[in-house]
Amino acid sequence: VQLQASGGGLVQAGGSLRLSCAASGPIFNEYAMGWFRQAPGKEREFVATISPSGTQTLYSDSVKGRFFISRDNAKNTVALQMDSLKPEDTAVYYCVRSQSSYGGRGSDHYDYWGQGTLVTVSS
Repeated sequence: VQLQASGGGLVQAGGSLRLSCAASGPIFNEYAMGWFRQAPGKEREFVATISPSGTQTLYSDSVKGRFFISRDNAKNTVALQMDSLKPEDTAVYYCVRSQSSYGGRGSDHYDYWGQGTLVTVSS
């Protein structure tokens, strides 16, 4: 399984970015997918997860209402729409695949991690 994230970049506070992750490997639609991030000097943190069918999502409190995760099982992709961006959203964002149909907030639920894409939000 390989996860290739893209879409990061530099944006002003209040702006939007859309991250995309392309997954290779079989049976994409049987696994929960998600996003984590790691800011400079900080620990990695959970951002969002989505169920295999795409009908259930879970967000961290820090992004709830501003970020939206979605997936396209026909294309083996997962996206993260990020609106109303804040400087504190600056981080490397990682696309992840769960070990099962369950996502959750803990990083130990996820066994495949992409290479990360950098998001920088200027004030």
